[in-house]
Amino acid sequence: MHVNAPAPTEEEIRSVVTPLASLEGPLLPMLHALQDVYGYVPQECVPVLAEVLNLGRAEIHGVISFYHDFRAHPTGRHVLKICRAEACQSMGANALAESTLQKLGIGWHDTTANGAVTVEPVYCLGMCACAPAAMVDGRVVGRLDDARMDRILAEVGA
Repeated sequence: MHVNAPAPTEEEIRSVVTPLASLEGPLLPMLHALQDVYGYVPQECVPVLAEVLNLGRAEIHGVISFYHDFRAHPTGRHVLKICRAEACQSMGANALAESTLQKLGIGWHDTTANGAVTVEPVYCLGMCACAPAAMVDGRVVGRLDDARMDRILAEVGA
């Protein structure tokens, strides 16, 4: 689901989360399932989850906002995560990130005007020996420089 998609209905949300209600500790699997379906966890899910799990809305919101991988807003068709950890910083990741954001004309957590790419910071991809690193739609890429980043941006239609 992308930026201009309509919000899910309560019935649609229930169809995603109800099969998971019997799990022990079902909230995280439910949130992952919702994000898998919608690309983010729509605000409309909070009251449904609270009712299904007999939890407060604040508790549901707290879990969503605590974990960095849950998104509260739609993303672009592609997600580019640029590593911000120390090893990558020491190899030029800050300059690469700023250059990338400037080329795209957006800031962190923003999506390009054409809806192609959302850029997010990530704090270690485990590619320290191949820094600087990024992740594009779940694919990790190491030893980045401006030229390689330009090729990635072209691939995703930025």
